[in-house]
Amino acid sequence: MRFRRFCHLLALVPLAFALAPVGPVLGAAAEMGVRHRIDVMVSAEPDAPVLSRLKGARGELSFTVRLSANSKESKFFGMLRPSFPDIVVPDGAGKPLVQQTKLWEEDVCHQRRGLPKVTVTQLGGHFAQGEGRIEISAINRHIGVLVPPDELTPGIKLDRGSDSFGLFYAFRAQTRNSRLNVDLKIYPIDCFL
Repeated sequence: MRFRRFCHLLALVPLAFALAPVGPVLGAAAEMGVRHRIDVMVSAEPDAPVLSRLKGARGELSFTVRLSANSKESKFFGMLRPSFPDIVVPDGAGKPLVQQTKLWEEDVCHQRRGLPKVTVTQLGGHFAQGEGRIEISAINRHIGVLVPPDELTPGIKLDRGSDSFGLFYAFRAQTRNSRLNVDLKIYPIDCFL
């Protein structure tokens, strides 16, 4: 009697393995996540003083970007300070001062949790030398402080689009007097967790 029960139980073991939930385990291994890449490009408005007076002049720009990109798998908060020391002012408004350049990219794939928060907080630099030199010093407005002479307005949402790197979300920071634009493109890159 015991032997017969034991044989029945042994016969059920392969059946139990065959019916085990293999699907959810494979589905969990193939779960899609995301990592982000942020590119930057600097351009001038058609009525910018730099374009109207200094075509072909050399200059430099630097700015500060506050970045917060937090998830369970990856945490980053800090200030990025890119600089572009050798810029040539283009001869037309349709050409950028700084070509699209990678600013930051995540190494870790993580769960989808929205876009990183990026804010351009200041922009500085100069173009040309001597009498015709144009200085640029733009900052964000702060509560309790006088409005800066060349105010930097961050967070202007642009239309999303796609290019050779893929789908992107775009945001612009624009200076009031110097009429420069700092465009940030955020690329969500699909990856496996």
